[in-house]
Amino acid sequence: MTVPQHGDGRFRYGPWHGGPDPLAPPYDVRAALDEVGRDVLAGGSMREALADLLRRGLGDRAGLDDLAARVRRMRNAARRRGDLGGTLDQVRAALDQALADERDTLAAEEGDDARWAEMELATLPDDTAGAVRGLADYPWHSDSARATYQSIQDMLRREVLDAQFAGMAQMLSDPDPEAMQAVKDMLADLNALLAAHARGEDTEDRFRDFMDKHGDLFPEQPENVDELIDALARRQAAADRMLASLSPEQREQLGQLMSDALSDPDLASQMAQLSDNLRALRPGMDRGPVQMRDGGDPLGYSDAVQAVAELADLEALEQALAMDRPGGTLDDVDVEVLERQLGAGAVTDFRALRELERELERQGYLTRDEDGVRLTPRAVRRLGETALKRVFAQIDAAGTGAHEDHRTGSADELTGSARHWVFGDELPIDAVRTVGNALRRGEGIPARLTVEDFEVVETERRTAAAVALCVDLSFSMVQEGRWGPMKQTALALSHLVATRFRQDALEIIGFDRTARRLNPVQLADVEPEWVQGTNLQHALMLAGRHLRRHPDAEPVVLVVTDGEPTAHVTADGHPFFSWPPLPETIRATVRQVDELSRYGAGINFFMLGNDPGLERFVDAVARRAGGRVFTPDLSRLGEYVVADYLRTRRGRRRAG
Repeated sequence: MTVPQHGDGRFRYGPWHGGPDPLAPPYDVRAALDEVGRDVLAGGSMREALADLLRRGLGDRAGLDDLAARVRRMRNAARRRGDLGGTLDQVRAALDQALADERDTLAAEEGDDARWAEMELATLPDDTAGAVRGLADYPWHSDSARATYQSIQDMLRREVLDAQFAGMAQMLSDPDPEAMQAVKDMLADLNALLAAHARGEDTEDRFRDFMDKHGDLFPEQPENVDELIDALARRQAAADRMLASLSPEQREQLGQLMSDALSDPDLASQMAQLSDNLRALRPGMDRGPVQMRDGGDPLGYSDAVQAVAELADLEALEQALAMDRPGGTLDDVDVEVLERQLGAGAVTDFRALRELERELERQGYLTRDEDGVRLTPRAVRRLGETALKRVFAQIDAAGTGAHEDHRTGSADELTGSARHWVFGDELPIDAVRTVGNALRRGEGIPARLTVEDFEVVETERRTAAAVALCVDLSFSMVQEGRWGPMKQTALALSHLVATRFRQDALEIIGFDRTARRLNPVQLADVEPEWVQGTNLQHALMLAGRHLRRHPDAEPVVLVVTDGEPTAHVTADGHPFFSWPPLPETIRATVRQVDELSRYGAGINFFMLGNDPGLERFVDAVARRAGGRVFTPDLSRLGEYVVADYLRTRRGRRRAG
């Protein structure tokens, strides 16, 4: 690949050295379709097959399971990040230092004031919050002790505000009263903005003014009011979850310390108003406790809130990637959180997965209706082509040489006329007419061909055979793992007839308790049902109707089944099932065999499994109707069916 390089007002082109090709497709759609198709043909639904593919991933791109596993490891690491109650430890340590300095100073002083002060210190509450509150009006004798105590109040105020506003700590590191007033002004503007948004007012201009004035305090750099609310509500919910994760004693003490730190009435009022606004605007956020593991360094209040916020993000991300909630989709995954936690590579893989279904639909492989997503005829043709290639590979490996004729429409007769090529034509190109059209347009030699130049040779189709493929859809086929090979075999044969022997007429007939005609798309979509019954009689009845619709064609009936007949259609048109089979069912089925035999149709059975009853039945039918019985290994079912069809065609050519 070459890319333009700008220089001196001109563009030069050279090789791309920036990593993966930016123009390369994010995934192989045909490979994805093959993966989905295998699951669908094995009996899964289209949505389940897509979900499985998304979980596994495709090629070298990570799937949802890989991404979720990485998130899970990060979540476990986040649980070991530190002790959420570290703020109390920090306050206790600073308080002990202040008290030690104060006692040393008092011990060096004489007089009643010093002794009364010592007595007051001795009667302080044992708990940290009570001791800090008890010292609020204490007349310190030690300057260093006073400064240490004041640092506790400043630290708590800074931690509380920084926990809600990620960019606040640096601003409040300077004890300048103007900095605190700027915080109050920001809170007032913020609450006014959120209140207007809650009333449904247009706040776009007000939001821009707010960010111009206070944007330095919001490193998330939200682009609208909703993103601002999301960021603030996330941190508030994390603070609530952090407090809920502490012991009742720790929670009570920390609550008292934070309340005392916000002793400024205006500041406390604005923070309370902000909390109420965020709870009203984002009421559904999780505020329950988190499970942190013991150990780790003590965390300050702001760091603890941030740790819980990251843990909450990881938990939500893991749940969204699992897609185990009813109605959950990949649109529920927060891509920004995914990039923040796992990096840009994970986002690239995720976006490729998210676009996969849309790309399959855009390229015409999937369609969507009221029942969900389905395979299109184009997709089924692709699956049939893949299945047929696999069958031919098996035939080649077996050395049967059964598909020596690969020419599309080889049995069609040329009519001597030609016409312009149209999209979808599979007829041979008329090279002479095509080149002649280009030359008549005035092209020189060598001629440049356009789409309009191409012409194809017309052929006349002759229906040489009417083939009825009867496939067993009873639940035993699913239980024994025969469902997928059966569907792949039917699609392979259908694709072979549609592309190489278009003069033949193939009909696929599925049967369980009743039988029905299936086109390739319907066959691919059919899912297993808990239906007992093997109504071969009804299937042969539909096969006879298909053969009679093509009276000039040679009749061929192929039956794939794993059980003896256990159901038939009664005289009133209703299906009747019985296990073990009743004589009436066997007689009704044999009557259909005799009717097909009189019509001249041979019935070839492909018997799966080791059902003694089925074995006796098909042997008797073969002797009665002159058909053949095959007992293929399940992995070679397609090879047997396709090879038998091809042998039949060669026999007809020789007879002709």
